[in-house]
Amino acid sequence: MPKLSASQPLIHDSCQITASDFGAYCEVGRGSRLVQSSFADYAYCDQYADIANTSVGKFANIAAMTRIGPTDHPMANASLHHFLYRSSYYWDNIKDDAAFFAARAARRTVLGPDCWVGHGAIIKPDVTVGAGAVIAAGAVVTKDVPPYMIVAGLPATPLQPRFGNGVADRLLALAWWDWSHAELRRALPDFRALPAEAFLEKYHG
Repeated sequence: MPKLSASQPLIHDSCQITASDFGAYCEVGRGSRLVQSSFADYAYCDQYADIANTSVGKFANIAAMTRIGPTDHPMANASLHHFLYRSSYYWDNIKDDAAFFAARAARRTVLGPDCWVGHGAIIKPDVTVGAGAVIAAGAVVTKDVPPYMIVAGLPATPLQPRFGNGVADRLLALAWWDWSHAELRRALPDFRALPAEAFLEKYHG
């Protein structure tokens, strides 16, 4: 397995990537499709993720077979079909509907830092997932998810916060995801060994 790089993403076989960009230490799993999306530092997706019009935060963890920012069809029109907006596929003298594609691309999905999107989950456009939130496998997320909340179901509903006693607020204030690569390395033993509250006692006071 090749190491991740600060200078270029690790992109596995059979990916389709269009108009997307990557920060340091990013990885895109085999067979994934990315369209008009950005991966911040350390973000990754596992195999066969399908991600469109999405801003992926630092350290985001995206499992396999997920669908994030799925695009919509024109439900108010007489037809839902591609021929309305991918018209050049069907007629030589007609251009695609640029306004429709621009409106579709403007409906951004936002994944906060260090969130976890479980296997097969779907996150709709215009949804923001907060820092440290957990999306259960198979969930369909249609509304914003607060930081450090666990959601599950169809549609996804809150199950419980990951932490009590103000830990989430303290983690947000600490914002360890903005630390340098060297700072992360120095703190690695504590990331591994300490529960969140003990970690905060050491690094946030």
